[in-house]
Amino acid sequence: MWKDRIGAFVSERLSVKLDKLADDDPRRAELLAQHEPTVWLADAARRVAQIQAVTHSLKPIHPDARGTNLYVAPSALPSLAELGSHALGQQFVGDVVGNAAALDVYKLLKLEANGPTLLAALLAQDADALAALHTDPAQAQALRDAFVSLTQPRAEGPSSHTLAKQLYWLTGSDACADADYILLAPLFATSLAHAVHTQVQEDRFGDTNKAARQARRDRKAHDGVFHDYPGLAVQNMGGTKPQNISQLNSERRGMNYLLSSLPPRWEASAVRMPVHAESVFDRLFIARPEVRRTLRALRQFLESEPEANLATRQRREALLDTLLDELVALAAELQQLLPPGWTCDDERFAKLDYPQQLWLDPLRAERPEEAQFARDWLWMDWPSAIGKAFATWLNDQLRGKLPVGDAEAREWKKVLLTDEDGFKQQLRELREKLDALREENP
Repeated sequence: MWKDRIGAFVSERLSVKLDKLADDDPRRAELLAQHEPTVWLADAARRVAQIQAVTHSLKPIHPDARGTNLYVAPSALPSLAELGSHALGQQFVGDVVGNAAALDVYKLLKLEANGPTLLAALLAQDADALAALHTDPAQAQALRDAFVSLTQPRAEGPSSHTLAKQLYWLTGSDACADADYILLAPLFATSLAHAVHTQVQEDRFGDTNKAARQARRDRKAHDGVFHDYPGLAVQNMGGTKPQNISQLNSERRGMNYLLSSLPPRWEASAVRMPVHAESVFDRLFIARPEVRRTLRALRQFLESEPEANLATRQRREALLDTLLDELVALAAELQQLLPPGWTCDDERFAKLDYPQQLWLDPLRAERPEEAQFARDWLWMDWPSAIGKAFATWLNDQLRGKLPVGDAEAREWKKVLLTDEDGFKQQLRELREKLDALREENP
């Protein structure tokens, strides 16, 4: 099994090189000789000293740093509650640093056969893997020892460098005592970083998450889970030569994801809610900046006692249209951004006028336990109550120097209920939406 995998690997590398040469090129014979499996493996065992397999690398700390890199299987690390390389268990990808020209040796050792890699098989002294290296057991063992040596440190002992990071870590109780500190030289957890990159890439660009993201945008039900990484940053390592950092860094084209570690920042809700309110007009509607500006302009205009002509009527209608647009926008925000049934699921909204509940929480009618709410909604007598509430509210805002009363209230109500491109259009769309939902779920 391993012999066939190794033979195919060497043959593939030979084919790539032969394809670049003419049929009569004298170098073809030399390449054929160099790519005899036993010859190529012997050369690879010699060149393996130029690279080192790692799970924790120094190069990403600083590309010119010289010091110890470590290869520690995650399963050999102590299990902690915090996220770390130990969480990878047996499912991890080792990295390699060193001479980029010798990376083909590591590609050989990454070959898989029914699960484990060739490197893992050699570390475990797998008999089939040893036999694939050489027919002579002694030669096979020598080749094996050479290949697995890339998991060992390349120096006599641990060493750091002036360009590497170092920090003093308090281990005792006296922050003023030098003896209570140890010096740490942190390394980059390259295997963990690669696992994070793989997961984030799938969560950002995979077909499954694309479908979930689209369903979220369309506000449609979806069986899957939507993944998002707010504040995600990217650190690029190696510039135009990411292979100089490591093999895995080259595979990622130098890209390394940094998850946000910023403290939470308070942001106001996207929509204000009528908490403990009897009407949305008294708190939410009047709180909208455009509504306040328009009311002020309307009040000043009417207090100026304009002449009763076409220009006056057009100016008044324009200001009323702005108020109606803001009212329709407020209703749309509550209808779209809040979950169906919000008016009955939270006691903070129990005081809200019932016609306004029908208006602002229409999809509540689709809940099985809300049959009466659905009948009341479909009876469609409640828009008149909304018009009356709007008229009463607007009269209250204009009272003072202006003698507004029942006649003005009837006019404000009429303007709302006959607003074809705003209020009435919104009601038609809600009715169509509810009808469509009933057809889907009879």
